[in-house]
Amino acid sequence: MPLTIIFLVCLLAVVGFEFVNGFHDTANAVATVIYTKALKPVIAIPWSGFWNFMGVFTGGIAVAMGILKLVPLDALMNLPIGVGACMVLAVLLASIAWNLGTWYLGIPCSSSHTMIGAMIGAGLAFTWYYGGKGVNWGKAEEIGLSLILSPIIGFGLAVLLMYFLKHVIKYHALFHIPHGENDRPPLLIRGLLITTCTLVSFFHGSNDGQKGVGLLMLILIAFLPARFAVDHSIPDSKILFQLNQTEQLINRIAAAAKGKRPDLPVLIGKIEQAKIHLAKKNETDKKGTYKFRKQIEEVTASIGIVEKDYTLFLSKDDARLLSKNRQELTRLFEFAPLWVILLISISLGLGTMIGWKRIVVTIGEKIGNEHLNYAQGATSEIVAASTIGLSTAFGLPVSTTHVLSSGIAGAMVASGGRGNLNNNTLKNIGLAWVLTLPVSIILAIALFMLFHLFV
Repeated sequence: MPLTIIFLVCLLAVVGFEFVNGFHDTANAVATVIYTKALKPVIAIPWSGFWNFMGVFTGGIAVAMGILKLVPLDALMNLPIGVGACMVLAVLLASIAWNLGTWYLGIPCSSSHTMIGAMIGAGLAFTWYYGGKGVNWGKAEEIGLSLILSPIIGFGLAVLLMYFLKHVIKYHALFHIPHGENDRPPLLIRGLLITTCTLVSFFHGSNDGQKGVGLLMLILIAFLPARFAVDHSIPDSKILFQLNQTEQLINRIAAAAKGKRPDLPVLIGKIEQAKIHLAKKNETDKKGTYKFRKQIEEVTASIGIVEKDYTLFLSKDDARLLSKNRQELTRLFEFAPLWVILLISISLGLGTMIGWKRIVVTIGEKIGNEHLNYAQGATSEIVAASTIGLSTAFGLPVSTTHVLSSGIAGAMVASGGRGNLNNNTLKNIGLAWVLTLPVSIILAIALFMLFHLFV
């Protein structure tokens, strides 16, 4: 019963995290349309919420799986459920605490940055208690690089795009600063601003929303590993067919290699082991399901190495078949049920409609020393939408807050130089950016140690 209560608390916490993410981060998407008078808040907020919902619902799970790879899932599945509960609660509560604190102060802060820091902190605490590899540092470095480079890229692209609009397009109406409630942009510009807001909202959902999907899957795997470590909805007969087909293909490749590739017989052996463990996995057998997952992970990783080895001279048909089977087998352990995606979609969409105003005021009024004009609003959102969309395609989490804030700063600099920026606001955003990672790491470590006292 205590574990059931903790499980429900974890579910509520991840819904709360995504809800906070909605009004914390999505404010970035609506700030420009509100401050350029393209849409009234009463229309802009539900509109953005809907497209955030659609972004999560249709955006795939590549980012979610990247988040899961930060933590030691294999170790968690072999340890008591209480240990997983400690890690999950530490990550969620540390993330929510920092997000709410920065939101209350009206400081744009990255939910992505916060969550990554919390996961690293919980992973470090896990290592101290249980040894082994608590943090996937390779994945952490990849994600960290993405979070650092994206705002720099956003700033640079915004400067270039703004210069292009000023010196090539030269459409004077774009640079008008709206005054008064009824000073609305021309129809064409209004359509552009609404389109860019829609794209930022959609791509925010497809990137940030997936982080909530990843966190919810972490909870489910920690508490119900036998049920959620692999996708039991895929028929065993289909899995067996793909394993047999792959084994036959590898046998042909090994025969053509004439004994020069000892790794290929090893891969065949792994496939045979996977077929043995397939018969033992079920929704109640934690040990059997865990072994099957591990074996399939090894098989898909080995297939990936074979695919990239151009010395094997695979035919196009063989390469296509090998890639298709690897992708199908990967779906066994990289998946999220429809209800998980739907729950996170709804949480993010509803969160967008509440509490948005504090961040919107900062984005719209305080980054620059002048009111946003149409070109600055469109530029920052075009840059944000394209950067976030590309990152989602590559399965990398980025900060919507940092990308859009740096885009607005870049557009302001291109309009009037550094003197056009509000240094106090930029200092606050920069300070939050610097502090987010260490604070969230320390918070997660402290919370893990606190919760661990009761395990």
